[in-house]
Amino acid sequence: MLYVQQSLGPDEELVHMGAFHWMYTVQSFMAIFWGFLFSIVILVGSVMMYVQLGKFPPQTSWLEGLHYIHPGLRALAFLSFVFGLLSFAQMMVAKATTEIAITNNRLIYKRGLVARQVGEISIDRVEGVNVVQSILGRIFDYGRVRVRGMGVGEITLPVIEDPIAFRKAIEKARSL
Repeated sequence: MLYVQQSLGPDEELVHMGAFHWMYTVQSFMAIFWGFLFSIVILVGSVMMYVQLGKFPPQTSWLEGLHYIHPGLRALAFLSFVFGLLSFAQMMVAKATTEIAITNNRLIYKRGLVARQVGEISIDRVEGVNVVQSILGRIFDYGRVRVRGMGVGEITLPVIEDPIAFRKAIEKARSL
């Protein structure tokens, strides 16, 4: 929340802060899980294929069999795990460096670690607010909010918790 605090005007006060839903964190951890699972499937599938083709010496265990498979398959398994880790890291950095706030004057959406991208819409220029929720979003109370501004375009916020309360906070800020 450092950027939002730095950019507040003298008569500006914070109305609401948007936050990522816990499901986003689960999704980022699932990236590691799927990368690991895919690498295991590649390795086990390769060993099974080599066993069927008879390319292993007799009485070779599964772990010893990993030494006999093609290095390209081992590299592919390693890369799938690394891509899962990188996806996790990218999602967590995005979560840590994103700030979403509503003040009595504007909506602020800041993202970025090194380079900073900021989207701001004056509250009196907000034309419409759309809430997009999936079935799981309705059950677990998360979703995306799309804010349309007059002459500004549209800002689509990432998956946040309680998007209805966020929409109500925009309406509250418009009435202040």
